[in-house]
Amino acid sequence: MKKTWCGTFAAVAVVGILASSAMAQGQKQGDSPPQLKQMKLTDKQVQGFISAQKDLAPLRSKLEGAGDKLDPALQAQLDLIAKKNGFSSGDEFDDVAANIAIVLSGLDQSGQFTEPPEQIKKDIEEIKQDAQLPQKEKEQVLAEMQEALKTATPLKFKENVVLVKKYQKELDAAVPNEPAKQ
Repeated sequence: MKKTWCGTFAAVAVVGILASSAMAQGQKQGDSPPQLKQMKLTDKQVQGFISAQKDLAPLRSKLEGAGDKLDPALQAQLDLIAKKNGFSSGDEFDDVAANIAIVLSGLDQSGQFTEPPEQIKKDIEEIKQDAQLPQKEKEQVLAEMQEALKTATPLKFKENVVLVKKYQKELDAAVPNEPAKQ
């Protein structure tokens, strides 16, 4: 069965929620948005990310409501959760979350991985064909996808695909907002 574009957005949304602290800290007035730091993932990092989800669950609504600006107390909580789960900092946790999300968003039901630029192109075509999506929302989503396409780069560490697939069931169970793949 076909993976819907909602699945891609769900994975990206997870990154948006969990990595918002890095975005808020890394972007000053006049600076360009921070770029994703691709990294080779380790078993320990993926396991730490999974175990951190229990601690993050009570903070999700606060994170969603905070947007790009986190108050210092919430930021301190996020940093503490990251360190408790084996990360040197909240920034390392955010980088791991982003790298996991890239792989998850590129995996289809059969486990085949599609590179981010190609996945975005496929998703754009699916959105264009979606007759149920209201036109205004469709235009907004397409604009966002076109912007994402401008900065999308192929995966640098192909071994991340194998590692994320190894933990895919645990990741799917641990991370809310990730609908079951169809």
